[in-house]
Amino acid sequence: MTPTRERRLIAVLLILAGISIAGGIAFWSLQQNLLYFQSPNEVAELGMPAGRQFRLGGLVETGSTQRDETGLTVRFTVTDGLKSIPVSYEGILPDLFREGQGVIARGELIADGSFQATEVLAKHDENYMPPEVAAALEKAGHPGPEKADPEKTYPEKAYSEKAYSEKTYPEKAYPEKAYSGKTNGD
Repeated sequence: MTPTRERRLIAVLLILAGISIAGGIAFWSLQQNLLYFQSPNEVAELGMPAGRQFRLGGLVETGSTQRDETGLTVRFTVTDGLKSIPVSYEGILPDLFREGQGVIARGELIADGSFQATEVLAKHDENYMPPEVAAALEKAGHPGPEKADPEKTYPEKAYSEKAYSEKTYPEKAYPEKAYSGKTNGD
């Protein structure tokens, strides 16, 4: 092998080694920073160590919300139907936070078995639940939050397909008033 080819081979091998090392470090770093979703039952089964960051999801247990009178600290319990974990959060809760509804709290487990949340996310409408929370509740055999019936909850907003069609497409409801191509001046 000529000296030029030998130098090129060494350079290519060094570049490949450098790329491999950089990729390995990046992969390791990403693995350390991922926040996995866990239900209270999975936390108990896995024996999560104190201080580990993760996302805790489930339903806010009815009657468990306690607000501190002097500050922004809120304590509540997250359950998946099998196990429950007390959660402490200091801050303003989302407007849609309610007992009996789905929630995901981001934070860490404390040595006493409770969860210190740094962020609390609540569902965004009456029919939505994060897919991870729904799957964990289904796996635990919990039916999940009750689905709201819009006709019972908001009777003034209930509408039939015909009424919707009339509001959205008036030409279907009133064909005689449909656009004929004429203007007022014609």
